[in-house]
Amino acid sequence: MTKSEAKKGGLAGLMTASGKSPATLLDEQLSHGSFDPALSGPEQQGTPTKTRAVKQTSRDLLSRRNTECEVFDDGTNTFFWRAHTVTVLFILTCVLVYVTLLEETPQDTTFNTKRGIVASILVFLCFGVTQAKDGPFTRPHPAYWRFWLCVTVVYELFLIFILFQTVHDGRQFMKFIDPKLGVPLPERDYGGNCLVYDPGNKTDPFHNLWDKMDGFVPAHFLGWYIKTLMIRDWWMCMIISVMFEFLEYSLEHQLPNFSECWWDHWIMDVLLCNSLGIYCGMKTLGWLSMKPYQWQGLWSIPTYKGKIKRIAFQFTPYSWVNFEWKPASNLRRWLAVLGIIFMFLLAELNTFYLKFVLWMPPEHYLVLLRLVFFVNVGGVAMREIYDFMDDPKFHKKLGQQAWLVAAITVTEFLIVVKYDPNTIMLPIPFFVTQCWFLGIFLILSWTLWRFFIRCSINKYKQKNI
Repeated sequence: MTKSEAKKGGLAGLMTASGKSPATLLDEQLSHGSFDPALSGPEQQGTPTKTRAVKQTSRDLLSRRNTECEVFDDGTNTFFWRAHTVTVLFILTCVLVYVTLLEETPQDTTFNTKRGIVASILVFLCFGVTQAKDGPFTRPHPAYWRFWLCVTVVYELFLIFILFQTVHDGRQFMKFIDPKLGVPLPERDYGGNCLVYDPGNKTDPFHNLWDKMDGFVPAHFLGWYIKTLMIRDWWMCMIISVMFEFLEYSLEHQLPNFSECWWDHWIMDVLLCNSLGIYCGMKTLGWLSMKPYQWQGLWSIPTYKGKIKRIAFQFTPYSWVNFEWKPASNLRRWLAVLGIIFMFLLAELNTFYLKFVLWMPPEHYLVLLRLVFFVNVGGVAMREIYDFMDDPKFHKKLGQQAWLVAAITVTEFLIVVKYDPNTIMLPIPFFVTQCWFLGIFLILSWTLWRFFIRCSINKYKQKNI
């Protein structure tokens, strides 16, 4: 949450002397036109124009508040929550003084170059963690999310650097990160023999099934569990899940890694791993929406059990907002939801194409770090996108994390296009092209009917009534 939202949420759980919550009193004051947030005292003065403006602003504020859980926060400001800007600056200065005056610089150009780049990144992270703008999340700590914002900037700059290299230099540059990289790798084909029970193999007739049960199975489940917590909508998650399987069918002529058996696509991936992850994610969302958000200082809790519980809940959200995407409500939201689905699918494809063009094995730690990165920044980006869509009066520009994630997704795709255009431009089979043209035609037809033709018909009927 932002600071303003945190303040609103903190007041939401308090009760007035009359025994009514501020939300109830706000309703009553709005109905009588007596509420003025610009005045802190009991006296309220203003012209009728000002009163109408205040009432409209208050209604907007109330509608915004009603989408959030009520929060009680005792406002404890301990050492853990202070900024510590001077402390971080002092420690950083001491480290730089030590490196400059007390440490002998090695006579190794490559090592010094690497160390200088790492030191520059660390200094930027120290600045960002203490000085960057806060995002919508505050738990477990605002500095945690500021750290990932700075990591996002560093990653985008790294991608831009790779984009501006030649294909050979870009791939060989990966050797500076890991000497094992920079070597072309074969792609694994998950298709081939698709018999669940293979009678020809007497020793292990279910070998096809066991071969598919690799590390990607729990990764599918965990990935969709986390994506559900980001998107917070069952329908959108299922659409993205099914659409990605269609993309794998459509692009298996480009990457052998996309070639899978039919039961691997629809039973193991969609029905078991993805659906189970989405189901568990929706159950978690239900618990988070019903959970009471009451925050109390750690040292004011008398029992050790209560202290341990408070520490554990520090890693849960400060409050909760249920996402109501409502894609069919207007054209703007419909196009925004289509854009979100498109960017999700593009980011998923980038995972496979990037490791293919940069010659990284699937089990390499850089591939895992990229997934961990998107886990931490994706939730913030989705919250900023939802706020931007849901309430443009309060959020007049797209959030910083959402902006960077969109830029990263596009930059990754441009790297893929530049580094291996031959693979990208391989002709798509004719029947696949027909299916996609049909799908696009249906989407465009429904869009025209829902937001143009139907609206015109309704307006015409209203005029003739």
